[in-house]
Amino acid sequence: MTELADRIRALLEDDLGIEERRMFGSRAFLVDGRILVGARRGGVLLVRVDAEHGATLAMRPGVSPAVMGARTMSANWLDVASDAIADDAALMFWLDVAREDAAGVF
Repeated sequence: MTELADRIRALLEDDLGIEERRMFGSRAFLVDGRILVGARRGGVLLVRVDAEHGATLAMRPGVSPAVMGARTMSANWLDVASDAIADDAALMFWLDVAREDAAGVF
């Protein structure tokens, strides 16, 4: 979780308005008080997306609907496995997806 949070922080360092907070056992990165992405245990990336876009993205390798405890989250939340974000280009893809979808929500 810490290594992924460090990578996210480095890639988002030029974005103004990004806030980092511990939430739900992860490191969450927020815009206007709403979670954009989160670094979860095991290097899993939690990504907030538009529900319609999420359905398509969930079919990508290493991506699944996010689960919090015993609850599967809505289509707006995806977990991206650590091997699917092994390099910074792959992680940046997901950060861009989250920012693009957030622009329509926030």
